[in-house]
Amino acid sequence: MYKIIYSYVLLMLFIGTAGHAAKQQYSTPDQLEIGWQVYENHYLGKDQTLFSISINNHAKQPFPKTGWKIYFNLGKRVTTVSGTQQLEIKHVNGGLYYISPGKDFKSLAPGENLDQQFISNSWVVNSSDAPQGFYLVWDNSPGTGIPLKEVKISTPKDQHKMDRFAGDKELTQAQLYLSNERGKTGNSSLPKIFPTPLSYTETPGHFKLDHSVTLVSDPDFDNEAQLFAEELKSITGKRPLVSNSPKNPGTIRLKRDAAIKKDEYSLKVSPAGIIISANGPKEIHYGIQSLKVMLDPSAYADQGKKKALLVKCVTVVDRPAFGFRAIMLDVARNFQSKEEVMKLIDLLSLYKLTTLHLHLNDDEGWRLQINALPELTSVGAQRGHGLNEQESLMPAYGSGPIAGQPSGSGFYSRADFIEILKYAARRHINIIPEIETPGHARAAIVSMQARYNKIIKSGDTLKAKQYLLRDMADSSVYRSVQQWNDHVMDVSMPSVYNFLETVTDEIIEIYKLAGAPLQTIHYGGDEVPAGVWTGSPSVNACKATHPEVKNAADLWDYFFSRIAAMLDKRKLYLSGWEETALRKSTVAGEKKWQPNPLFLDRNFHVNVWNNMSGNEDLAYRLANSGYKVILSFVTNFYFDMAYVREFDEPGFNWGGFINLEQAYKFIPFDYLKNQHTDYVNRPLPKSMLQQFEPLTEVGKQNIYGIQGLLWTETVKTAERLEYMYLPRLLALSERAWASTPAWATMPDTLKAKQLYEANWYQFSSSVRRELNRLDHYAGGFEYRIPTPAIMLRDGMVSANTDVPGFKIYYTTDGSTPTVKSKRYQQPVPHLKGLRFRAFNEIGRGGEVAKNNTEENGKDQAI
Repeated sequence: MYKIIYSYVLLMLFIGTAGHAAKQQYSTPDQLEIGWQVYENHYLGKDQTLFSISINNHAKQPFPKTGWKIYFNLGKRVTTVSGTQQLEIKHVNGGLYYISPGKDFKSLAPGENLDQQFISNSWVVNSSDAPQGFYLVWDNSPGTGIPLKEVKISTPKDQHKMDRFAGDKELTQAQLYLSNERGKTGNSSLPKIFPTPLSYTETPGHFKLDHSVTLVSDPDFDNEAQLFAEELKSITGKRPLVSNSPKNPGTIRLKRDAAIKKDEYSLKVSPAGIIISANGPKEIHYGIQSLKVMLDPSAYADQGKKKALLVKCVTVVDRPAFGFRAIMLDVARNFQSKEEVMKLIDLLSLYKLTTLHLHLNDDEGWRLQINALPELTSVGAQRGHGLNEQESLMPAYGSGPIAGQPSGSGFYSRADFIEILKYAARRHINIIPEIETPGHARAAIVSMQARYNKIIKSGDTLKAKQYLLRDMADSSVYRSVQQWNDHVMDVSMPSVYNFLETVTDEIIEIYKLAGAPLQTIHYGGDEVPAGVWTGSPSVNACKATHPEVKNAADLWDYFFSRIAAMLDKRKLYLSGWEETALRKSTVAGEKKWQPNPLFLDRNFHVNVWNNMSGNEDLAYRLANSGYKVILSFVTNFYFDMAYVREFDEPGFNWGGFINLEQAYKFIPFDYLKNQHTDYVNRPLPKSMLQQFEPLTEVGKQNIYGIQGLLWTETVKTAERLEYMYLPRLLALSERAWASTPAWATMPDTLKAKQLYEANWYQFSSSVRRELNRLDHYAGGFEYRIPTPAIMLRDGMVSANTDVPGFKIYYTTDGSTPTVKSKRYQQPVPHLKGLRFRAFNEIGRGGEVAKNNTEENGKDQAI
């Protein structure tokens, strides 16, 4: 036995020494370059991609044969191509992989490069599909990760190798150019209010707005008046005094009018003054926002230096089409600061949205301080490399090995969140907190396991198990879309409900301290994979006391029944993703999602995101059945999707490409009218279209609102966040506020097309005006500047953008255009080195467009 122990010690010493030697002989990991080469989509005729990972050793010493692993994140499944095995890739969990030496790896000499091919499922479309966050771990220091340089990306010069399937086609540059020209010959007069008001009439004259204005308000509107006075100071240079005396005539009046309907306001501008009338503070707020967007955008650039602004005289009566107009922001995948959230609230307020839905937790992060459960943020709000995830979650989305770094790590303290809530409430923005359950809950599960591991050392088993979210003896086998195998709460365990009640009560307390309204909490409910709970010992115990639970599938209804009852006691209603209102039933021999009759009387509000793959009519089926539906469609309002199909364009693509028009053209009460293709523009079968269920009159009353969504797997900075939601958020605002446009209900196809194109040009021109404003409003926004479209005709090249009015500059020598380059004014002669680029009023440029007859292969870093 002593010989065995002695041999084991010698072996451990040898392994440690070998690892230490490897670490010492390669002391410059910053000289290691990782490459990712895409070779071919649709490889071997399947939905998969052939790619390679390369390692290039720029150091003066060899990179060792053994003793190391290189970790990285990738949102795809990977298999190895048969043949020489220089490198192996192994899956850890979720999107975390590591590279290790293969059986044929012999070490890497100075200056040497090796390349190993692999296959990933699905297609590679843009740079967001690339692996990221590479870091080195020596075997003798398994708890320490060393960040490596950003991966070098290469794509094939033959762009047909990037085709996703046989016959894959996108609009040509010429087609995009012609599309951008639509509607320009029509009436170019624009309402000076955005989003489009219900009734807008211009009258003769202007009102002079300068530092001499006085502001008189009904006492009930003092909050709105004070906030507006602060903004007037930034515009005129002087904060007007706010008077609540009805005897004070004032030049701007906020007036209560009991005859005006709920949600409605009126705005009258005359040379003598401005009157905003409504029957409530929220509606007065909307009137003020309309007045603000009537001001010339330059007013926000001048910061009070402008002597006077002329406001066009108008008469406006306005109200929204939908009472619920929302944006969801995911702060779990990648965290955003308190300041950036408040900046988004400013934007929502200006464009009359009502709600910010905050996705506060997911598999990769928990972002709200809960005093009773400190591990949720001490562990669950951190991402970094370590052992057993006792101090942080594993890296995700390229967050790297070092915990505490943005945007993988971070959370809102209670004080932060109270400040956000107060800021939003003052601006008539409700905040819906989302606690994702029972899936997408890995951050919470790992945090509560860390709590257990800490407390169990004291011997207090009861306290240690109080908030556990998974049965440690669970042998269930499953894998989520995001490749997690341990991310679902075991809803048969009483401790899960202890946890959720504790979190819920603390959230309610935070809202009360902030004086902010709280009507609902969103409890997620999406993407729970097959196989969960089937191997949990706790399920058998649950069956014994709850006869309605006969198998693992019954736990779904059991769980949401308990959550709904918990919220009922707290006078809140439940919000969730569409799955909370669904059950799978057999229809014509196939399993299909159907409305779940069990919760029809529980006032569930459901975000329906899935309008793809045979579920195009799902929102209408749920609304017709009686559920309150929030239209949150992936193909129109998922702002994490890329705008266009270009390799440099960031964002996902599994729901298609969502440009500004894709959101604008949405018809809430008849969206099936213009949804005749799938997400890659292949026509839907006529048989499928004929089977779709239209919206009934009853169902129409259950369309509760419209919501845009920004998931942040690919969003790591505030600048990227703003790029992804602007300008598309403006189309959401228009569609949620403005009444149904005439083109949406016109039976004559030709007339409908003409009306649509004229309205589209008016809308896109309004967007350009608002983007000018957003260069400076609330500190300025880094919105997406469109890439020019190019058309070659008769030896001349023309360029334009989908949003008109951007200045386009060009070069002829292949260099990147700047504002000092030649200004594009008319078609220019065709030259190989032509480059075009659009710029905004402050000189910030977008992506470069080049002559589309050139090769498009790229070498770049992300």
